[in-house]
Amino acid sequence: MASDNFVDYVKIHCTSGKGGGGSTHYRREKYIPLGGPDGGDGGRGGHIILRGNSQLWTLIHLKYKKHIKAGHGVHGTGQLKTGAEGQDQYIEVPIGTLARDLETDEILGEITEDGQEMIIVPGGRGGRGNNHFKSSTNRAPQFAQPGEDGIEAWTVLELKILADVGLVGFPNAGKSTLLSVISAAKPEIGDYAFTTLRPNLGIVPYRDYRSFIMADIPGIIEGAHEGKGLGLRFLRHIERNSLLLFMVPADSKNINEEYEILLNELKQFNPELLIKDRLLAITKSDMLDDVMKEQMMPDLPKIPYVFISSLAQQGLMELKDLIWNKLNDDGDA
Repeated sequence: MASDNFVDYVKIHCTSGKGGGGSTHYRREKYIPLGGPDGGDGGRGGHIILRGNSQLWTLIHLKYKKHIKAGHGVHGTGQLKTGAEGQDQYIEVPIGTLARDLETDEILGEITEDGQEMIIVPGGRGGRGNNHFKSSTNRAPQFAQPGEDGIEAWTVLELKILADVGLVGFPNAGKSTLLSVISAAKPEIGDYAFTTLRPNLGIVPYRDYRSFIMADIPGIIEGAHEGKGLGLRFLRHIERNSLLLFMVPADSKNINEEYEILLNELKQFNPELLIKDRLLAITKSDMLDDVMKEQMMPDLPKIPYVFISSLAQQGLMELKDLIWNKLNDDGDA
């Protein structure tokens, strides 16, 4: 999937269908000229429905489709016949798509499974026919309910990518390089800040034909939770990762301090992110010898860590073992 085709945020204008009106009709047969009311109900208007599709990885198919309309319900008729329902409009979205109302910011729901359906804009209810309003004092009601109007609403769709492992680090921490080395993903790599402008996914092969999914999240900077840098645009992707792999280069001035800054950005964005399991990869470690590594260990964060070098292919199997065991929590690699 080309990076230019990755779209994770769209706004769409949804219009659900109007409900059909109830019928004002009376039973008329050859020998029953003054039969009672038999007006049927109107059909409901069409819904706007999200449906999960595991074959989709992006919202690009909605980027230029801003207006989505459902069909109107059909009016009821005589003989208590209910009008047909308006045609529903289905919007296929990737797993991990969240919908919210643009005006109120209310979260409407989230698609987490293939085939899951969720009504985001309901159709108007059909009106009731005059048969519902007959009584002992009014045996021939001359009115029926009109159908409810449909609803117009701007809806925001946000994709939070699903991955087992999310890579967290400042720009140039080596996230894209690691993903390119241990998976088939080919993210853009460069020696400058914000080379990665979109999340990249890679399937990482493991022992005995097993695998896990890793996501390269664009680099975080201090103040990202306030929208600085790429800010809030990509922090939300981390919410869907099972495990967070913090990446700090070996030549950092203070590895523990850099880790704490990253951790604080996640905390300020969403404190629940701190509940997730965390690992630390110290990248570019080919510049370190064993003595230097031992000298660094006492000052490292108190979480499981591993020294790696993507370019020199050092520590990568140890990293994958650490990730797999943490993901499965079963201790067997």
